[in-house]
Amino acid sequence: MNFLITGGAGFIGTALANQLVQAGHGVRALDDLSAGDSRGLDPRVVFARGDARDVPKLWGLLRDVDCVYHLAARVSVPESVLYPVEYNAVNVGGAVALMTAMRDAGVRRVILASSGAAYGEQTRQPVSENAVMHPVTPYAVSKLAAEYYMHAIGALAGIETVALRIFNAYGPQQQLPPAHAPVIPRFLQAALNGSSLVIFGDGNQARDFVYIDDIARALCLAATARNVNRACVNIGSGAATTMNQLVDEIETLLATRVHRLYNDEGGAGVSRLVADISLASKLLDWSPRVALRQGLAQILKLDPRFQARSAQSHAATH
Repeated sequence: MNFLITGGAGFIGTALANQLVQAGHGVRALDDLSAGDSRGLDPRVVFARGDARDVPKLWGLLRDVDCVYHLAARVSVPESVLYPVEYNAVNVGGAVALMTAMRDAGVRRVILASSGAAYGEQTRQPVSENAVMHPVTPYAVSKLAAEYYMHAIGALAGIETVALRIFNAYGPQQQLPPAHAPVIPRFLQAALNGSSLVIFGDGNQARDFVYIDDIARALCLAATARNVNRACVNIGSGAATTMNQLVDEIETLLATRVHRLYNDEGGAGVSRLVADISLASKLLDWSPRVALRQGLAQILKLDPRFQARSAQSHAATH
């Protein structure tokens, strides 16, 4: 098959593109490189730099494409609170532009990388896809709006649409920006540097961490799955991990103790968010294979940013 991946040089996009070409598919990747890095892509991936809202550019890239993955988005929850206009423009505008271009080009299936963040605070856990949505940040609203636009335009234009609500993605090569960095690489970096580790709230808020290879496999399966049109499907580990438990795992893995600093001035987010992944098993024949401890070990083994310091940490404790 021939695929187009928007946001194809990002963390998830790169893993997906590489998995697809290794399976023998043709892959085109579009990315503006505002957060991605095309150097991680397999040489067989055809890379184009550009904006996912550029409809004429999309027309060219969509020629002879069987299925599109829409991953292009701004993804920082705290940043979205500061810049809601930009998050709406990119995350919602990008989805609308892509669906318009696909309608014009006659492409018949699209898979959206949505987010578990769209659920917001939920009393019933784990959260199933039929829960009432309570998005509480501009990022969460933008992902939910993208789902609605995609399904609505898809229904009108005869395009099959699937939204995968991905929970907390992590793995080697995850971006580590100076501000609003994802929690796992931020915690690993602090632990390996001997820095204090800042935990928002009391550390008892629980999240569902899902490994990058498992996410890429779910996305691959969604391209050919049957009876998934208009579906929204959770992609998570199905396991709850509190921030305190995450730090415990890192301490165990590095055979060290870290200094924990608790910050009560907001930023902890919802109290608990864990995915019910039974629908993914039913519709995609998918279940996660990598547990958190194994995934953390893979980061230390495969990510050059952490390898040397991890080895030094182990040498210092033995």
